Amino acid sequence: MNPRPRILSGIKPTGRPHLGNYLGMMRPAIAWQDQGEAFYFLADYHALTTVRDPAKLRQNSRDMALDFLACGLDPAKAVLFRQSAVPEHCELTWILGTLTPIPMLENAHAYKAALDRGITPELGLFAYPVLMAVDILIYLSDIVPVGRDQQQHVEMTRDLAAKFNRTYGEVFKLPKSSILADVETIPGLDGQKMSKSYDNTIELFQEEKALKKKVMGMITDSTPVEAPKDPDTSAIYGLYKLFASETDAAQMAMDFRAGGVGYGDFKKRLFGTLWEYFAPMREKRAALEADTGYVDKVLADGAARAREIALATTRRVREAVGL
Repeated sequence: MNPRPRILSGIKPTGRPHLGNYLGMMRPAIAWQDQGEAFYFLADYHALTTVRDPAKLRQNSRDMALDFLACGLDPAKAVLFRQSAVPEHCELTWILGTLTPIPMLENAHAYKAALDRGITPELGLFAYPVLMAVDILIYLSDIVPVGRDQQQHVEMTRDLAAKFNRTYGEVFKLPKSSILADVETIPGLDGQKMSKSYDNTIELFQEEKALKKKVMGMITDSTPVEAPKDPDTSAIYGLYKLFASETDAAQMAMDFRAGGVGYGDFKKRLFGTLWEYFAPMREKRAALEADTGYVDKVLADGAARAREIALATTRRVREAVGL
């Protein structure tokens, strides 16, 4: 038995990663690679529900891999691969789907949110909790780091794995979730949760002028320069404290409360901190991108390792169900 826990996480390549993706998934995932056997996949099957441009999907996946590697993912420690390089995900999704109750899918947060917005969901959106369950179960994962808004999917996964095991015998592990702190509290340009859906994101590796323009355009209230301000209600401070040193964050909070400093100055401090924080990662990303074929090799090697495990699980499932 492997004494190190197997950790599984994925990210959809629907666009360039932003600060929320970095803090909510990428940075924790990079830390996890030293704590267990880590498997990280680019969820391009899932991305098909929203990305319909094939060239864009391929480029998004490659860019996401580059960004992950630039931020510190080590292929010697973690397996990085495209979900679609392991087609067994799709076969097991059908098999597990034959046991999945419709009311469970109707209760999924994303499906209900789509209905609330007046969207007519397609099968991909309706059934994606089954694919997500397979993403986890096919690698016999022990731990799934998620935000609180994704915990429901791990609970569904456990329920489906338990139902399969009761029906066909013990095949799947029941994974445990590990809740990531502060995933839901990363503020965007408008003060809401940072999300592509709100068009309020700051991308990781934007050009200097583009980054400065975004930060300087953050929405603020009309409090005069000389008046005291509450740092705890400010998206500027909310982002700054996530990347600045404790000393610098404390100084900004004091300056907010003292008055006499305008939002423009605070935005300049935030821009400077973000630019400096990601400087070594920008440099590494440029070097990786210049090394033709490196990313493709990392993804190919990762897919080979992932598929080895996925094929073994699929053989057990096929035998269990009578295929």
